[in-house]
Amino acid sequence: MGILQLVPSFKDYIWGGHRLVEEYHKQYDGDVLAESWELSCHPDGPSRIQNGPYAGKTLAEYIAAEGKGVLGENCRRFRDFPIMIKLIDARDNLSIQVHPDNQYALKNEGQYGKTEMWVICDCKEGAFLYYGFQKEISLEEFERRIAEDTLLEVLNAVPVHKGDVFFIEAGTIHAIGKDIVIAEIQQNSNVTYRVYDYGRVGKDGKRRELHVAKALDVTNRGPVVKRENSGPHVASCDYFVVDKLSLDGDGTKSQKGFAGTDSFVSILFLEGSGLLHCGRETFAYRKGDSFFLTAGSGEYEVRGCCEALVTTIGPQEDPVRVGIDVGGTAVKIGLVDAEQNLIAQTSIPTGAERDWKNMIKDIGEGSVALLQEQGIPIVRCVGAGVGMPGTIDRENGVVIYSNNIRWENVPLASELGKYLPVPVYVANDADCAALGEAVAGAAKGEKDVIMLTLGTGVGGGVILDGRIFTGKMVGGCEIGHMVIVEDGEPCTCGRKGCLEAYASATALWRDGVRAMKEHPETLLWKKCGGDLEQPRVELIFEAAKEGDPVCTALVENYRKKLGTGIINLVNIFRPKKILVGGGVSRQGAYLFDPINQRLQEECYGREKGQIPEVAEATLGNNAGMIGAANLV
Repeated sequence: MGILQLVPSFKDYIWGGHRLVEEYHKQYDGDVLAESWELSCHPDGPSRIQNGPYAGKTLAEYIAAEGKGVLGENCRRFRDFPIMIKLIDARDNLSIQVHPDNQYALKNEGQYGKTEMWVICDCKEGAFLYYGFQKEISLEEFERRIAEDTLLEVLNAVPVHKGDVFFIEAGTIHAIGKDIVIAEIQQNSNVTYRVYDYGRVGKDGKRRELHVAKALDVTNRGPVVKRENSGPHVASCDYFVVDKLSLDGDGTKSQKGFAGTDSFVSILFLEGSGLLHCGRETFAYRKGDSFFLTAGSGEYEVRGCCEALVTTIGPQEDPVRVGIDVGGTAVKIGLVDAEQNLIAQTSIPTGAERDWKNMIKDIGEGSVALLQEQGIPIVRCVGAGVGMPGTIDRENGVVIYSNNIRWENVPLASELGKYLPVPVYVANDADCAALGEAVAGAAKGEKDVIMLTLGTGVGGGVILDGRIFTGKMVGGCEIGHMVIVEDGEPCTCGRKGCLEAYASATALWRDGVRAMKEHPETLLWKKCGGDLEQPRVELIFEAAKEGDPVCTALVENYRKKLGTGIINLVNIFRPKKILVGGGVSRQGAYLFDPINQRLQEECYGREKGQIPEVAEATLGNNAGMIGAANLV
């Protein structure tokens, strides 16, 4: 289904009137209707669906069932549903108030801040609203005037007329005046800091609460700076794009639009009546009706005589992603732009012995601090990806088990989202390194890549069709734990004969130590000074290159075992490229040339098929951050 007709949630605030019932056809029995939340996924007042199989369900429930794809690609950058649309009837003056920005609201309220815009639907002659200050005032004067009830003397009172548009950025002091009906498009937030309320009392008989301390923190204490022209739109910002649709029913009787895969389309009718068509669906509309067209619904047409607001979500200009690579000793945090450039990075100690909540808090705050240091507003950050050692439930962003930092069933994505207000994705760190090399490193431009990281163990990542391949069950591709020698060397996983037990740097040094004990005359013994505790596998390669027969045999056996594992992977996945990272990979051609020769001779199909090249990964420690950023 492409068109959802929405039923609003109602609010009976004390300053409200009854015009939304009388003129906008709202089905409401109370005496006072201040606001109707026409498009809302906010828990304080969700809108519901009137038609189709989801009739009676909330819009949020529909999205949860159908998937976020119904919102469009441009909404992927938002952790929650991005906007809210209201009709507001102010019979009396609203309180003087201000909204915080995202960073302040998330830290202090646990939800987004609020930037909004108003369209004056109707007003009585002489109606006005408050919009910023007449002139710059000091923090001390602001606080004093709140205490003395003289704040109205320095506010900017603006006469209004039907059709006027106001854009209210977070931090702008404002208030709707009495005898005004407006349509409001805003961020999906219900955070308001009240600083003056005309001495009114609430339903409990007490004066309504003011939020002075928080308002002092967030208010811009000067005149509103006029925004650049949003043309051809009524309003356009990082959160929403609003256009006006006008049909006079005579010269202009219809208008077509398109709900593409980039964004849903919201249509709120402020005047008139007619028909809305999309695909095989047709709905009659009248003043006050609200419709939601899912992303990808295609062409739609509005017929009749009407005034309407059409709201969509635009693309983010200059997007930035956070890439986080969690290691055993350090967490690397990087900012990656649209061209895959790592534009800034920092690191913090992992501190695996700490409580996981404290560790995640440090990661989140460190990410936000890096954005601030680079002068990048949080709205430009379209998401964060985390590469994490261990077994990952990618769908839910949960670390099932990580031996390196001793985590078990940690809800990493949701917990990190408390500090970093963007969508958060989690994957295995080796998978992220492979993805990083595929998009920006030695396999740039290739969509089918396998990467092995040869270190303490053998990490591995498989990229197929440009995406991390993890199979259909939690756990992913542990290619380091395929057996290449039946009943062979014991592996850390509990099996015997795994690739990791032969091709890791740890395994190579194990074999080197055995060789030195059997052949103390070997050149390797001299190079390491008899120190068998400190692994230095590069010395094995050095000695082999200098002709030491014991080390030459060690290297040949190592190449053979690594090559066997790689041939198995080629036969199974047929990638375009095999990359090897980690310290051992620095041996370059000395390590890879014999393996590439074996691939030509032993891969299934040999010269009749396509044999990939084995090459060294090039991004080094940056691969994990860049790959994690590309989870977004």
